[in-house]
Amino acid sequence: MTPPRAQADTLPAVTGPARGGAAHASAPPRRPPASRTKRWLGGSPLGLFLTAPYTAYVLVVFVIPFGAGVWMAFHDYFFTAPGVSVPHPFVGLDNFTEVLGEAETRRAFGNLALFMAINIPLTVVLALALASALNAVTRCRGFFRIAYYVPYVTASVATLAVWLFLFNGSGAVNHVLGSYAPDPSWLANKQLVMPLIAVYVTWKQLGLYILLYLAALQNVPKELHEAALTDGAGRFQAFRAVTLPAVRPVTSLVVLLSIITAGQIFTEPFLLTGGGPGGASLTPALLVYQRGIAQGEPDAAAAIGLILVTGVLVIATVARRITERD
Repeated sequence: MTPPRAQADTLPAVTGPARGGAAHASAPPRRPPASRTKRWLGGSPLGLFLTAPYTAYVLVVFVIPFGAGVWMAFHDYFFTAPGVSVPHPFVGLDNFTEVLGEAETRRAFGNLALFMAINIPLTVVLALALASALNAVTRCRGFFRIAYYVPYVTASVATLAVWLFLFNGSGAVNHVLGSYAPDPSWLANKQLVMPLIAVYVTWKQLGLYILLYLAALQNVPKELHEAALTDGAGRFQAFRAVTLPAVRPVTSLVVLLSIITAGQIFTEPFLLTGGGPGGASLTPALLVYQRGIAQGEPDAAAAIGLILVTGVLVIATVARRITERD
């Protein structure tokens, strides 16, 4: 009998080339290196070409002016005659300290907070309620969709003229209320003017949000409501357990758009009251216009605008986390 060691010595040894060949056979094939042009332009250069005009528009209209505004907020900047070059020294946070120390700025941001507290919840509740009612309508649904959407696409100047006719001192609303009409009147009343503007913006923007909610409601399976009702849930319980979770992404979008709209509020107080009475309807966007254009202080206006953008981003981030939380 041959000893085990001898048997092992008689086994054929695996040669180097065979071992290397096996390793080479098991390795995945290497892809040819991508060209530099493809790495920069991506897999479809045509898409980049088609988006180039909008990209240029965003750069020229938004990115470059925003960068210039950030630069002005940290420098002593003022308008000069064409061709005149003057130094604009760096002042750090002095512009921010100056505007935050002014009662006018604090009043403007307080008015914006009041506007948001009224406009955002009212928008969500009314849009969802009206969309739910419209989703249950079987006849004339197209007419109601158009009727809700018309104020959104109508120019603010035209709709504001109607509200001026309704709510001025001798307007139709005061004529109907008679002795119950507020004194001073709506647009001259410091306590009522900002809530009135918030209600107007809610009414004007409501058509878009109704259509967003309506599209989400039509994707909710009716079997879920029927199952909830079969299990003994009431209509309100079925609405809370089935409808609200189903439209949560749209609610997050509506809240986000409402916050952005609130941060940009300018046309309504400018045309209705000019920021009055006594600054009761002054908003940060309107204050930026007044300080930067009317008073010729672009550095202070840029500081207010940067504070506004930062605040809107913070509020939008917090609101998104709350509305999208399980």
